[in-house]
Amino acid sequence: MRIEYVNGMLLRKAFIGAANYLEENKEDVNALNVFPVPDGDTGTNMSLTVQSAIKQILELEEDSTISQVAKSASSGSLMGARGNSGVILSQLFRGFASGLEKKEEATTVDLAESFKLAADMAYKAVMKPTEGTILTVARECAEYALDLAGKEKDIIIFISKVIEHGNKSLDNTPNLLPVLKQAGVVDAGGKGLIVILTGAFRALTSEGEIEYLGKSAAKKKDGKQVHRDELETSDIKFGYCTEFIINNVKADVEKFREELALYGDSLMVVGGEDLIKVHVHTNNPGLVLEKALSIGELNDIKIDNMRIQHRNLLIEEEEYENSHNNVIGIDTKKYSFITVSMGDGISKVFKDLNVDYVIPGGQTMNPSTEDILNAVEKVNGEDIIIFPNNGNIVLAAKQAKEMSERNLYVFPTKTVAEGIVALLNFNQEASIDENFEAMESAVENVKTGQVTYAVRDTEIDNIKIKKDDIIGICKGDIKAIGKDVQKVSLELIKKVVNEDTELITIFYGENVDEEEANTLAELLEEEFEDYDIEVVYGGQPLYYYIFSIE
Repeated sequence: MRIEYVNGMLLRKAFIGAANYLEENKEDVNALNVFPVPDGDTGTNMSLTVQSAIKQILELEEDSTISQVAKSASSGSLMGARGNSGVILSQLFRGFASGLEKKEEATTVDLAESFKLAADMAYKAVMKPTEGTILTVARECAEYALDLAGKEKDIIIFISKVIEHGNKSLDNTPNLLPVLKQAGVVDAGGKGLIVILTGAFRALTSEGEIEYLGKSAAKKKDGKQVHRDELETSDIKFGYCTEFIINNVKADVEKFREELALYGDSLMVVGGEDLIKVHVHTNNPGLVLEKALSIGELNDIKIDNMRIQHRNLLIEEEEYENSHNNVIGIDTKKYSFITVSMGDGISKVFKDLNVDYVIPGGQTMNPSTEDILNAVEKVNGEDIIIFPNNGNIVLAAKQAKEMSERNLYVFPTKTVAEGIVALLNFNQEASIDENFEAMESAVENVKTGQVTYAVRDTEIDNIKIKKDDIIGICKGDIKAIGKDVQKVSLELIKKVVNEDTELITIFYGENVDEEEANTLAELLEEEFEDYDIEVVYGGQPLYYYIFSIE
């Protein structure tokens, strides 16, 4: 097979192949994450981002140009970008699309130049680019492609050699990033990029059309996008068909099934032990997913609005707003706050601090750029400030700022504790600059401790960690490891406090009861007589405790 030009149909096929292959291999990418916490995984975030791109591509006519296909992929990925890896991937697609602008087909030279623009765009999206990551793999692939394009006109051979070079670049990432070498893995984002390129190559070398196998794939009927099943809407009581898989289940499945029955009908909870599949028709998918997050890790989430026959991968913001967020009035005010939160207790704390809109998410479920933009439309402040409260959400928030026409500001909080302290130091009468200065000063004086469990075996700083070990974390460093939550929590606090510490706030999670939290508080009071100890219900999943240390 020899191809010298890629047109819109072939690029569409390549993107679909890339999405399918990434979805098939996302767990292999997830497994490369060095830090073993139950966090927003790289492979999952990249796969959801690509699926958002495919959703836009599938709406195009089949005879669309290569420029139109690339532009749709860029637009879809920008809106659907999740996590830092997803945002970087969306910028790669954006740069790639700019290189193909106004083109109907592309040669190897055109593709190489587009790869270079893609890498350049991705580097610009990161304030402090780190070598040994997806950025390095993208740049070195582009540089090699530019050199190769002048010699090789066959698209198939060209892409094959670019992937071969990309694999060498990926294999070298541990030599550029010591943390990868110590853990014995290559960069997860770089691996995800190679999987995408490989999936595209496999599609281009296959005969005939290929079907999009993603969980939000739509079929066409009479030239229009429709669901796989035609549904009558007049008598639908529960409007959202919600499906997902829960991994690493840590709860009684029968009890969980009984709890979900309160939220809708057509309920199926099948499986057992470490993995269960859930199907339910509900009017509150946000509540269902939040309940599911309390017992394990989610993937393969699919939410269909059965009333309007519109396929949607995302949690419907309207339903969540009806149950969790205040109704926003029509009067404009000076400031509005948007925050990302996991756990009903922590969400209530934010609401008590006058937060206008709480986006559900955080660990394992990073909200997309579109989720953030939707939240912006729900508030009425002249100046809108978003607190991401997670390092893996900051880039998506900043991308939303670039895309919004509102006065949107991002205060880059990386933890819930930082978000709460920042809001406590906000002055409604001060200017935005004065407030940012005050919040930055306050956040510098707060430390966040987190207690969770390891999701995989790994080695960090010459410390071997086994799956399911209890780990205590502060500022990205593992400070304590053990088998007992209370003991690890106490050890973590001992290593983090200092002579300047005055207050320790304990946010206890959904898997910790109040009595256990109060017992821990008593132990801390005995150990640190001069500190004020507060206990607050956080309700966060996955993390037994979150500590705010001031």
